[in-house]
Amino acid sequence: MPIFTAPDGTQLAYRESGEGEPLVVLPGGPSRASAYLGDLGGLTAHRRLILLDLRGTGGSAPPADPATHRCDRQVDDVEALRVRLGRERIDVLAHSAGGSLAMLYAARYPHRVSRLVLVTVNPWALGRPATVEDRLAAARLRRGEPWFAEAFPAFEAWLADGGEPDPAVVGAFFHGRWDDAARAHEAAADAQTCAEGEERFLDPAAFDPPALRTALAEVKAPVLVLAGELDGGPRPDRARLVADAFPNAAFAVQPGAGHYPWRDDPGRFAGRIRDFLDPPGRTGPTAHRG
Repeated sequence: MPIFTAPDGTQLAYRESGEGEPLVVLPGGPSRASAYLGDLGGLTAHRRLILLDLRGTGGSAPPADPATHRCDRQVDDVEALRVRLGRERIDVLAHSAGGSLAMLYAARYPHRVSRLVLVTVNPWALGRPATVEDRLAAARLRRGEPWFAEAFPAFEAWLADGGEPDPAVVGAFFHGRWDDAARAHEAAADAQTCAEGEERFLDPAAFDPPALRTALAEVKAPVLVLAGELDGGPRPDRARLVADAFPNAAFAVQPGAGHYPWRDDPGRFAGRIRDFLDPPGRTGPTAHRG
């Protein structure tokens, strides 16, 4: 697993798989090791994935200063990875909470982003995260599922009291298909997550929504925001707020998908991302020259 050094000296790791132009991938969680992303529905057939393990996750060391788990404090980690890759500009894909990091990176380093893909990104950084009502409304779309009668009261109780949910029950609402593979994916989450990072990553102090909106309005890179039809965090209408923050954004909803659309329909997901990243006539991000 390749290792590089962040500006503050923290040793960070990334996983590399696939062939072709690099695609830097920022995981969600928050602070979940990038292993959960797998091959992103077979996207490795089209791109070389560079999956960053955020501070304290996977192969990356915990920072000396726990405060640097905060989202805005990790923006320069992404920039250090770009430098490590020797690229003048990079294509970036971010999932869920990783989208907040990607937006802050695009705002601080707009000239370093070639194309940006934001997958089921809850607009925390814009001050408009999903509400309890959003999540319950999305959950009610699953009334016809055989597991709904048991899972919905548990999901409702979790949203009401904020306690630790049982992933074997409430995890169903995060997946378009609640099968054995989805259950295993949910069961692995705790072991893959840095507890300190999970607590600190979305600290409200990390975000200045008005300033971020102003900065993102100047980002020239093409952006794709992809929502899951059945996702509650965010629902498609709330995910559209992310697209609205950029001047050159496309918005798409994957039918039948939850929070992890590459798991629900890998072929549809990978095809949509491929078509956005590599439209006819595109020559790819510019390699570093200096």
